[in-house]
Amino acid sequence: MTTTPLVRRHHRDPVALAILKNRFEAIARKMAHTLLKTGRSGVLNTARDFSCGILTADGELVTGAECYPIHVLRGPDLMHATMKAFHPDLRPGDAVLHNSPYHGNTHAADHAIMIPVFDDRGRHRFTTLVKAHQADCGNSIPTTYVGTARDVYEEGAVIFPAVLVQRDYRDIDDIIRMCEMRIRVPEQWRGDYLASLGAARIGEQELLELGAERGWDALEDHTRAWFDYSERRMVSALGRLASGRAVAHGTHDAIPGTPPDGIRVQADVTIDAAAGRVSIDLTDNPDCMPNGLNLSQGCALSAAIVGIFNCIDHTVPPNAGSLRRIEVKLRENCCVGIPRHPTSVSVATTNLSDRLSCAVQRAVAAIDPRFGMADGGPPFPPVAGVLSGFEPDTGAPYCNGILFAGSGGPGNPYTDGWVTLLSMGNAGMPQMHSIEVAEIQHPIVIHDRAIVPDTGGDGRRRGAPGTLTRFGPTAAPVEVGYVSDGTVHPAEGVGGGLPGGPSRQWRVRADGSEEILPTYGQVVLQPGESLISITAAGGGCGDPLEREVERVAEDVAEGWVTPARARAVYAVVCAADGTIDPTATAAERAARRAAA
Repeated sequence: MTTTPLVRRHHRDPVALAILKNRFEAIARKMAHTLLKTGRSGVLNTARDFSCGILTADGELVTGAECYPIHVLRGPDLMHATMKAFHPDLRPGDAVLHNSPYHGNTHAADHAIMIPVFDDRGRHRFTTLVKAHQADCGNSIPTTYVGTARDVYEEGAVIFPAVLVQRDYRDIDDIIRMCEMRIRVPEQWRGDYLASLGAARIGEQELLELGAERGWDALEDHTRAWFDYSERRMVSALGRLASGRAVAHGTHDAIPGTPPDGIRVQADVTIDAAAGRVSIDLTDNPDCMPNGLNLSQGCALSAAIVGIFNCIDHTVPPNAGSLRRIEVKLRENCCVGIPRHPTSVSVATTNLSDRLSCAVQRAVAAIDPRFGMADGGPPFPPVAGVLSGFEPDTGAPYCNGILFAGSGGPGNPYTDGWVTLLSMGNAGMPQMHSIEVAEIQHPIVIHDRAIVPDTGGDGRRRGAPGTLTRFGPTAAPVEVGYVSDGTVHPAEGVGGGLPGGPSRQWRVRADGSEEILPTYGQVVLQPGESLISITAAGGGCGDPLEREVERVAEDVAEGWVTPARARAVYAVVCAADGTIDPTATAAERAARRAAA
């Protein structure tokens, strides 16, 4: 097996490299802080569904501090190329609005602002990027996730393929009026637009000051050295893995436009540890479907790469340098590849993306059990959907994303799953709504929110459990839009770990009767009714009989695992007072191992 040498083109003092690395990340964090504090919708100012980053003048990712990986790992480079192709005369004061999933963006709900940053001689040096999920993007129904849309026309979103929205630092009002006429909550959208634009301009201002302080050529030299360093770190991380090839699959629950048993995707992963390279072949997957589950090119690339980053040294910088060592093979007109217009990709950032990331993780675990991990709990339940309706006091329309609970994280060789992961491509970055804030922002009441015992995928390292949430309207009907997964096909475990508990959702009517709800749809709740949603749990990693007794005891004490399940799955026996009986446990485990 031949190795791939690294060409060390750019050398730099490591202290200076670290200082400038932190300066760039500080700028991205300042951009993110600006958006968090000024965004109008709960999607931004509470759930934090946005990403801020810095690109080179060639569109390479320098930093995406505190970003959603599905937003920035790949895709911004394609968006940047589109911007430059459509606007070869970019100049200071320009700003571009981009949300086209056919030109690198994730899905139409993610409105991205891109601002080119020029030096004092008029040379394009960097680009600031702010990608913000919209509470409403003009879809045909009041949600940003139209899972059953047969194409982009039925989806209904307004598509902006790298449209110039500012020139000479002034809005191009034609574009603004288009958005305000099409979007159900125009004032909220305008506030989020200004927040995104302000965050991107903050990044521009900070880069101009940094360029004046350090010199533009020095900054470009830093980025090249930073990419080379990051590539070396990736080679080192991949070198710790075993070499090999594995194919893993994942199946999304059926919705209209999928086969009756769901949509099955596969990831063919090859690790060449000596060469420090990974190849992920996604070409042997189904064609695009007549629904919104298809992945955009940016999401397909990023979702596969997320699966690798989840399995390696977490200190490897995610940027254009480290990405040089990961090859993802796609094909056109593929549900996890390159969709053709007018294919709908309305739900591209979550559901099938997560299935793909998880398949990559399990493939890595098959190649090298020391790495890899189980499935995270599939998204996107009603408690992480979109609320809409009319305010009972004023009659004013509202449309807002919610995040009352998230799917459980996967077990891995070293740790249990993270309770509030939500989805693999979001890296745990979203923030759950506070119950009090959610009730202030929306005409609803949240009755219950609690961990569901015995739902986390059992294993040596346990998947995170599901969460039950019950909520309903106060004095006027509330519509809830969602596209859930994991009811039929729950999160899979690895290395002997067990599946996580499934997602479930049902309506409780005013008379107390219950109605099981489908895994997708727009549900209208009347006053007196409530919706109960149980999020999907994460899969387990490793043999449950290898889980330390002390950990099982803690799970029982915390109420995450019942004494009955502790004995049935972990062979840990609890005494009448709930404490562990060490003698009975040792005998139970010995008997189980002898019978195996």
